[in-house]
Amino acid sequence: MNLVLQIGDKGVSESELYYLLAQYKLLPQLAKEIIIDQAIANFECTPEEKTLGQQQFYQKHRIASEEQVQAWLKHYGMTPEQLAHLTVRDLKLQKFKQLTWGSQIESYFLKCKGKLDRVVYSLIRTKDSGIAQELYFRIQEGENSFSEIAKEYSQGSEAQTGGLIGPVELNVPHPNISQILSASQPGQLCSPQRVGEWWIILRLEQYISAQLDETTRRRLLNELFEQWLSTQMEKVEFMPFNQLVVNNNQETENREKATVNLSHSELS
Repeated sequence: MNLVLQIGDKGVSESELYYLLAQYKLLPQLAKEIIIDQAIANFECTPEEKTLGQQQFYQKHRIASEEQVQAWLKHYGMTPEQLAHLTVRDLKLQKFKQLTWGSQIESYFLKCKGKLDRVVYSLIRTKDSGIAQELYFRIQEGENSFSEIAKEYSQGSEAQTGGLIGPVELNVPHPNISQILSASQPGQLCSPQRVGEWWIILRLEQYISAQLDETTRRRLLNELFEQWLSTQMEKVEFMPFNQLVVNNNQETENREKATVNLSHSELS
């Protein structure tokens, strides 16, 4: 048995490794890493980029000496060549993302801008429609402020902030709440609405329109990449271990037969 890993008294052979990767649900992660490596294989880094990549990698993982480099290699069972590949992998991946989707960012931003816009709003919720209606009129008539009512009567965690929530992206609240907020003007008090088991009172405080800045650009680029990666993963088929054993045994048998046939051919 050819051991590739020793953990305490447990030795793991090459034939067992696939079984364990499947058992511990690690095959999908392995497949993702392989897909990424295939995608970035043709991208090169300049000597300056390689140096920068190494510096950033070492800083991130707090590697500050040759002894720590060797400890890292031992801990992960890597060769120096594998570590060198790892230090520039993120740089190559960013090049791949930019080349593949960089020209689509503006149109993609416009397509999904609605979910990127942020809102600050005030919320009161209760399960009693009559109470909700009474509280709405008290706020509307100025008898009490929204904050006072929320602290005393709201039945959710927003009571602790006087009903104030945000800023949050518009797709974060319940879809019905998002729809109401997107159709409201800042300062507008909305009459009680039924949302699930709750009766809610809403007031939009601030609407913050999303901007295509560098942070948003990186986020959208990563979203497009993750969508692509998810599509690639759907094409991957993992072979059950018992089928893998059958196939390996069949391949071994075929090789043995081929060797025997070749020997007979040489003798004749």
